[in-house]
Amino acid sequence: MPSLAFSVAAAMAALAPPSGVSGYTGWDSPENNNNDILFSGVAQPTDSFVPEDSLLTNWTPPHSSALYKVDGWGAPYFAVNSSGNVTVRPHGSSTMDHQEIDLLKVVKKATDSKSVGGLDLKLPLIIRFPDVLKNRLECLQTAFNYAVKSLSYTSHYQGVYPVKCNQDRFLVEDIVKFGSSFRFGLEAGSKPELLLAMSCLCKGASESLLICNGFKDAEYISLALIARKLSLNTVIVLEQEEELDSVIDISLKLGVRPVVGVRAKLRTKHSGHFGSTSGEKGKFGLTTTQIVRVVKKLYQCGMLDCFQLLHFHIGSQIPSTALLADGVGEAAQIYCELVRLGANMKVIDIGGGLGIDYDGSKSANSDVSVAYGLEEYAMAVVQAVKFVCDRNSVKHPVICSESGRALVSHHSVLIFEAVSSSKYRVPTMSSFDIQHFIEQLPEDAHSDYNNLSESAIRGDYEACLAYADQLKQRCVEKFKDGSLDIEQLAATDGLCDLVAKEIGVSNPVSTYHVNLSVFTSIPDFWGIEQVFPILPIHRLDERPTKRGILSDLTCDSDGKIDKFIGGESSLPLHELEGESGMKYYLGMFLGGAYQEALGGVHNLFGGPSVVRVSQSDGPFGFAVTRAVPGPSCSDVLRSMQHEPEIMFQTLKHRIEEFVHDEGDMGGAMIAGGIAQSFNNMPYLTVGSSCCLTAANGNNGYYYCSDEDFAGGSDAVAGEDEPWSYVCA
Repeated sequence: MPSLAFSVAAAMAALAPPSGVSGYTGWDSPENNNNDILFSGVAQPTDSFVPEDSLLTNWTPPHSSALYKVDGWGAPYFAVNSSGNVTVRPHGSSTMDHQEIDLLKVVKKATDSKSVGGLDLKLPLIIRFPDVLKNRLECLQTAFNYAVKSLSYTSHYQGVYPVKCNQDRFLVEDIVKFGSSFRFGLEAGSKPELLLAMSCLCKGASESLLICNGFKDAEYISLALIARKLSLNTVIVLEQEEELDSVIDISLKLGVRPVVGVRAKLRTKHSGHFGSTSGEKGKFGLTTTQIVRVVKKLYQCGMLDCFQLLHFHIGSQIPSTALLADGVGEAAQIYCELVRLGANMKVIDIGGGLGIDYDGSKSANSDVSVAYGLEEYAMAVVQAVKFVCDRNSVKHPVICSESGRALVSHHSVLIFEAVSSSKYRVPTMSSFDIQHFIEQLPEDAHSDYNNLSESAIRGDYEACLAYADQLKQRCVEKFKDGSLDIEQLAATDGLCDLVAKEIGVSNPVSTYHVNLSVFTSIPDFWGIEQVFPILPIHRLDERPTKRGILSDLTCDSDGKIDKFIGGESSLPLHELEGESGMKYYLGMFLGGAYQEALGGVHNLFGGPSVVRVSQSDGPFGFAVTRAVPGPSCSDVLRSMQHEPEIMFQTLKHRIEEFVHDEGDMGGAMIAGGIAQSFNNMPYLTVGSSCCLTAANGNNGYYYCSDEDFAGGSDAVAGEDEPWSYVCA
């Protein structure tokens, strides 16, 4: 029986091009074909990626900006500079060219060793930009101020930040500080959140609202009432009707006159993923029947004047202003009815829902995009409230919103490194290899091979793939029952993969292994398939030639990123240049909300290192005002109730018992290396050798004494203490 290679080579010139086969680009003539292998006439597929718009031009940074849609999701805070690096525009559209911050320079400053002026922090790394946060806050306030003025609205806008989005101390303190001039407040949904909000608002404006949401027990209600006793502008929002009895009882005992609001369940419902809390069947809130009962009970207690706020929440990422206006209009009508019933109404709290455009599509039909900007959002809200109140001859209320995602998403960037890439390489097979393979096949597998060969000659490549799969399955069964050895099975796999490659249906996507935990740093991707913009932060003046998915360090099949903005299942990437020593840095953007609060310790990978970076004028580009190393192995072990100091002593005793060699790997050296490992971050130390051989002296081994062993990591610098500067 002739080998498949010879059969195809002889027949290939007469074969018509295959129809409907992905990857086919044409035939080589037999006389020019020097490869005596299977499907020798078929053009070789490639795993390279060449963007369509680059075929006739040299690659430039604007090509990368368009490819990764930076101008769509990133404006006005992120851009690509002429060097091919991602830059941050800290003041949004008001940023001047010399004020842009080059992300690569920040990463180098953070990760370079202290001997060369760096901070010696390890990746992954979160970079916070308080200037961006300040700009977002000001833009939101400006948008509402403009809507209020242009529509002749007779009250004002007064927002709050829901601290559940990101409870980082410095972020919350920044919001209170930056928002103090326009009475920006905080919203809390739990007792610890209430405590931090109370503490932070002591430095805020006296009119700043402290909105108390969430399920409440007696302690929560007591804390909220104490906050009011401390002259904080506190409003207790009823999520359940039963909470009212506790509020009345405890307020009488403490001698505090409460301010009460209710969360209403609207009929208006957001149908997207983030709308599950809206509608009549939503998790939180009171029905109209329950709201009427609250009014009657407060009236009977002589406390109807305490009822001052109406709250509702349509859901996060509201996709359009039409849906927004519908919900706000319904709530405004409830507000007016409460005024008619005698409640002392002052504030309408429209909740969260102000969305951001994660993929730059400006679409109203997506969970990761919105079809409006801040100005359109504010205008829709003010217009809807004004229309209903004017219709009912009701005084315009203060408008409050609980915008979290829209405020903090842009202010931080997660940086991580691709440490390696892998792609299965299909082995080559000569006609001799194929002939030998045929001779080794079990007799009952010959028919599968014959069918495969005949299909190839006919040019029936769909049948060819089917017979290749049938051959593989038969050989797998033979291997399982012991009648086929591992070399024969490997040859079968190689032949079948070669068939797929030569036809052009093999997978061209590489796997890039990244020094990251998806579960810790991007939990929303794992939990709800939320996509975020991800791209290289440098080398954007080079054409990306690969497509890849990202695989993290965790021992879990879910620890990968294989969905990207634009509905893509892979990401354009560059070839790694490991031998040249050039690191390959990737950034995840718009992740400043929820990701840090939701992240866990899967595989005991802790959180990233963090730096706080402010724009600096003059000859310097930026100042690192705070730098905090990521949690050490000891820190994450403690989080799961382990005791690192006791663990170390146990291991040290074991070393003393079993290690008697006084050579290079003596017991003291081993103990020192283990002690150092407890203090290191759990992530890979890329480019460095083992901690036991990382230091000079001591015969090349690192030694750490018992006194040197201590868990935990302290901040590198205090708040607003400039660490160093890097020229722009």
